[in-house]
Amino acid sequence: MNKKENKALRRPFLKELFRNNIFNLTMTVISALFSAAAALVISWLIKEVADLISGECPYDFGTLLFIAGSAFALFGLGWILDRTFLSEFRAKAIKQYREYVFDRLMEKGIQAFSGENSSLYISALSNDVNTIETEFIGRLQSTIQAGIEFVGALGLMIWCSPLLTLISIIFSLMPIIVSVALGNKAAIAEKNVSDQKESYTGMLKDALMGFSVIKSFKAEKSIAKLHDHSNDNVAEASKKRTKVNVLVYFSSGLAGAILQFGVFFVAAALALSGKGGITAGTAIVFVQLLNYVLAPIQSFPTFFAGMMSSCSLIDKLAQALNKNVSDDGEPIPPRLTEGISVKDLAFAYEEGKPVLSNVDMELRAGGCYALVGGSGSGKSTILNLLMASSKNYQGEILYDGKELKTVSADSLYDLVSIIQQNVFVFNSTIRNNITMFSEFPEEEIDRAVRLSGLKKLIDEKGADYLCGENGSGLSGGERQRISIARALLRRTPVLFVDEATASLDAETTFEVLDAILNLDGYTRVIVTHDLDDNILRRCTGLFALKKGAVSEKGTFSELMEKKGYFYSLYTVSEGK
Repeated sequence: MNKKENKALRRPFLKELFRNNIFNLTMTVISALFSAAAALVISWLIKEVADLISGECPYDFGTLLFIAGSAFALFGLGWILDRTFLSEFRAKAIKQYREYVFDRLMEKGIQAFSGENSSLYISALSNDVNTIETEFIGRLQSTIQAGIEFVGALGLMIWCSPLLTLISIIFSLMPIIVSVALGNKAAIAEKNVSDQKESYTGMLKDALMGFSVIKSFKAEKSIAKLHDHSNDNVAEASKKRTKVNVLVYFSSGLAGAILQFGVFFVAAALALSGKGGITAGTAIVFVQLLNYVLAPIQSFPTFFAGMMSSCSLIDKLAQALNKNVSDDGEPIPPRLTEGISVKDLAFAYEEGKPVLSNVDMELRAGGCYALVGGSGSGKSTILNLLMASSKNYQGEILYDGKELKTVSADSLYDLVSIIQQNVFVFNSTIRNNITMFSEFPEEEIDRAVRLSGLKKLIDEKGADYLCGENGSGLSGGERQRISIARALLRRTPVLFVDEATASLDAETTFEVLDAILNLDGYTRVIVTHDLDDNILRRCTGLFALKKGAVSEKGTFSELMEKKGYFYSLYTVSEGK
């Protein structure tokens, strides 16, 4: 991606830092103006006091003392404004930035995280935001103040001695060159740290989510080695960044010292020679004013490096958020009148490794269909594709004759719901996890609770019981029932059920599937490992999948009469 495209993607992210925040920034700038004015007046006073001692000052001691008191009062006013508005500016900038990033993240399609690493976003909203706040937003106000002081000091220097000012400008070229030369190096080093922290975050997330597997296979030492390797990469990247930052700091500091000493040496030489109208006070004030000239020259490389680093982090995030965004496909009504047609469907997660091939299915509206087959036969993949998890499939998926690739994601989710085996439960109340933080009539909630088998849990713990992080306060079966209740509460015309009863006992499994089969007016597609004939006989049709293809299809009775693949599956499951 070229620089122009990067800037276009970056622009709205940067805008969020300043949206409805200009007043706070303006007040910090005003405080900087007051502080800078006070500092420059005090510098001028140093010159006048030095000239007063040598008998060359037009002002008396009392006047200078009054001016000094006014300068300190102005400085105090600047401090009050800075204390009041700077914290508000920083907090609001980062708050708005995080909210904007999260909103953009929620715009991504359901397929986003089937091929993306969520650690990138976790790192972007934690590590990277901290960098942006510290290295860019945090330095912005001080850099503005340094810039104001620079301009004011330069004006005062010209007023005192145009010749010495010209000499100062010539000496200033070296720090400016250092600033530009080292800024990009710092940005590259910061991005490398971000990349390594992202990788470390992903490794840590995997280790914690797979903790039970690690313990059961006694893989602690192996995982610790992976952790240490990732941690070493972060440390090495941080070390390189520190080296670059130290180089920036000392290089700009050395260049600044050369500037200050060089100008002071020339001023002293001119004063001793009596040329250029340079007095002792002028030489002294130039040393003082050079501090304000040096400050932005020394701080700008750091600010510039931080700004470049922040922009590179924003660019990385913006590019990721620009992928797999729910498109503006054609909306479809939230009803299914004809059915879903799957024609010659083929799909592969990796090129050359097909998961599905030549799948044909007709799912009539209002029917109930079961997908059965061994592990890895492609059952769940079919449901995921029906939920628009990917557009990288061959063949056709038609909802009432409309190709799924052309359908907007928002309207699809008004039509279909899915109950999955892996359930995520938020760290909130049972009620909020059922309603997904939306409002529903009480009778609708009660119905979903009853049909999903959650009534006993709510009677025991209450609807306001906190479920814990990812439902840690609930059993696997209880989390599954919450997932079922969510889908039943939405009342979408199409309901997909992907091994939703895997964590339930036989009695509850039958109750849940029986409730799903009794839902009139719904089109239901069930993936199940449980080949209970009391359930399967009531399905409109069965599809037996084998190695990513439909091996057989028909009703339960038809497939049993064939005594083919489905018959073998059923016989094995029943232990016959």
